[in-house]
Formats: sequence, structure tokens, C-alpha cells
Amino acid sequence: MHRSSEMIGTIAAALAKAQAQLVNPEKSLVATLRDEDSGSHRSFRYAPLSSGLDIVRKTLSQHEIATVQTTSIDETAGIVRLSTVLAHASGEWIASEWPVCAIGETAKPHRMGAALTYARRYALFTLVGIAGEDDLDAPDLVAPTTPASNAKRSAANKKDRLNGGEGYSAQQLHARPAKTVANPFKVLEPEPSATLRDQLMTELKDINSAEEAANWAHKVLGTKYSLIGADAERIERAFRERLASFASANESQTQEAKRRPSRRGKSRERSASIDKSQLTWPAPRRIRDRDHVKFVAKQTCLICGRRPADAHHLRFAQSPALGRKVSDEFTVPLCRGHHREVHRCGDEAAWWIKTGINATSSARALWLQTHALPVSADTSASGSPAVSDSNS
Repeated sequence: MHRSSEMIGTIAAALAKAQAQLVNPEKSLVATLRDEDSGSHRSFRYAPLSSGLDIVRKTLSQHEIATVQTTSIDETAGIVRLSTVLAHASGEWIASEWPVCAIGETAKPHRMGAALTYARRYALFTLVGIAGEDDLDAPDLVAPTTPASNAKRSAANKKDRLNGGEGYSAQQLHARPAKTVANPFKVLEPEPSATLRDQLMTELKDINSAEEAANWAHKVLGTKYSLIGADAERIERAFRERLASFASANESQTQEAKRRPSRRGKSRERSASIDKSQLTWPAPRRIRDRDHVKFVAKQTCLICGRRPADAHHLRFAQSPALGRKVSDEFTVPLCRGHHREVHRCGDEAAWWIKTGINATSSARALWLQTHALPVSADTSASGSPAVSDSNS
């Protein structure tokens, strides 16, 4: 099951650029599938989770995308679930859930750990659009075996199914023991797979934006894994090219707009400088100043005076907005312990009243230390210069 923020246009565009740079990890491990009916074995190569994480983190971080994977227990279904989230700096996010194992497997840490690693690898690779294993319809990597060797391998697998038994070549055993995995998807025959592939290709041509492409990808995610390997790879390649075309078109429009002489330059400057706080229905300004936030974090905790401190945004200082913090001018220093405590409380304003500290006044005093009030040319009747606050 997939979930996402209300809008995903920004993260979809960033993901399109990242996918143009992502490469499939090296398939350095070997897994074996056993057919319970015939007793035959089939092997394929796959990439470990660690190598995939190195590639994904390095590439996605360049486009301000973070990956987060967490687990939870679904008491109703009786299973352990894995949630994988791609979070963009804009606040937009895309997530998917993957069933890991039954709750009873938590009593067997080794089995649960193997299932969790398998789930993390598949969920992450699927969400970012890379392949970490050979196609299941590819030729076997090991040489054909005799019935006697098949019987021996079958007995070994029954004895220790998690480790894949003893049915490996000496070279494979020397490299690393393989693991037995199961294919969770039913792969179509070549003809139905080709029909489904053509249908998906037609749908791809009708997509006109990065956001539509992201929604389409989530809708057909399970369907794609029913295709044979060559068809699935063709769909993935076409999808990446489609996303890249949207990103290239946006960049071309931006560059063209910069090169084109603007006759409305002055009017654009005036519209860009509109102060929405002066409108009939004013909108609160949300100022972002990294230097000020760093300055606040260097101060001592308002509650206990300890260091280091976090720059805490006073959530009650401005009206709430979806996915946006209050302005950086409403930040105060809190140690990690008090920072967590204030986030856990239900009513932050009441929490500050209980401490006996006027947090908004403290935030204002800190803001004035990094943003001195401008002095007007006029003077007051007493001879002192009149002071105006441009940031109030």
C-alpha cells in the first residue's frame, strides 16, 4: 500500500533527476529458489542491501531527498510491517508499506532479521526505481545437476532452509553463503506479458506531468512485477525517460525565461515585494534565516541553562500551516530533553505558562540581537531617534 502527501509535484521532479543518475547496484550475492513439486533448483544473483543504500543515499541527497524506513506491528493482521518513506526538503513525501513477517517470528530474531533485510531491500529499490536482482526468467547460474545431487540438495534445504542448504559450487560457498528467497509475484507467460507491456506503454504516452507520472507509477507498481524481466525493464526505462523529459522541459523553460528580456520587469519586482501582512485578510510572514537559527542554538536552554541547545520554533506564535513551521523569528533555545518534552505536550502555550517563562519575549529579544532595528531619520520630540520595526 502506498501513501503520499497531498501534492507530490516537487518531489516527483526531484526524483526524476535523481533517477537519471541512479545505477543498479552490483549483484554480488547468489540466491537459490527450489521448486517444491519437481525438486529442481534455480539460482540468480542479487545485490546486498548495503551496496544499494550507498548508491541511493549518495544520489538522493544531492536532490534533497531523504530515505526513512521504520517498522510497526499490525495487531489486527498479525504481521510486522515495514514503512519506507522518501521525504523531500519541500515537505512533500511518498511512502509505501511492505509486510515483513508474522508477529510470531519476533521470537526468532534470526528469521525475522532475514525477512526484514529482504523487505527493506525490495521496498527501497522499488520506490526509487532500481533493480537489485537478476530477472527470474534468466538462465540458471549453476550447471545442471544429477537426480542424486538434487536429492542431496533437497535434504540439505529441508535441514536448513534459511541458509540454502549445501547445494552450491565451491566457488560460491567460498564467496558467501547464499540465502533462499521466494518470489512474491506471479510472473505472466510471454504473450500476456507482452500484451500488458503494450498497454502500460500506451498509458505512459498519455502522461503529461511529473505528478501524473508519480501517481501512475504507484497505481501500476504491483502490475509491473507480473511482467517478465525484459518487459519490466522496458517499462522502467520508458518511465525514467518520460520523467526526464518533464525535468528537461522545465529546465528549458526556466533558462529561456532568464534569457528573454522582460518588459514587465518592474511590475514583477513590485508583485514580488508585496507584503501579504498588509492585505485585508493578512497572511503571516514566515521568515527563514539559517544564521539566526544557528545563533539561537548556541545559546543556553531557557529552562535549565544547559548546552548544547536546539532552536525550538514556538508553534503557537503563528497560525498553523500545512507542513510549514512558524517564522524563524519565533525560536528559542531548549536542551534536547526539554525540546522533546515540549513536543510531547498537547498544549504548548500552557506548557510555557507552567514554566513561568515568556517564550515570545525571549524569542523577540534573540531576534533583535541578530536583526537590529533600523533607525529612522526623524527624531522624536525628546530628541531621541524614532525606531521602527520592519520585521514586526
